[in-house]
Amino acid sequence: MTLSTTAQDLIGAWERGNVLAAGCPSRGILQHLTSKWGTLVMVTLATGPHRFAELRRRIAGVSERMLAQTLQQLEADGFVLRVARDVVPPHVSYSLTPLGVEAAAHVVALTAWIETNLPRLGPPLPRPQAER
Repeated sequence: MTLSTTAQDLIGAWERGNVLAAGCPSRGILQHLTSKWGTLVMVTLATGPHRFAELRRRIAGVSERMLAQTLQQLEADGFVLRVARDVVPPHVSYSLTPLGVEAAAHVVALTAWIETNLPRLGPPLPRPQAER
């Protein structure tokens, strides 16, 4: 006995998710990956492993708290690998997992497209006070 095409389509949709549905679990991952800080962390880690302080220096304007939260979210989603070495002082580095490398390729492509087309895009929004 085989499943009907409709049943197979439904099962396929369940497996993929439905980002337009309010309860879709992919929305949380999408938020983590495409938030301002998530995107900038992914773009930075696409260049290679970094320690926390290096990431903070490279990503201008990010607070220590926001960077830590973003790294934790991306690690929980399976995009970032945190490696802690038991030395004095502690040495923690962050890098992309194989899944993170795949995701970063798309994020980097979108970021590059935005940078390339910046003159054609609308006027920039005013920056919040904390970033000035």
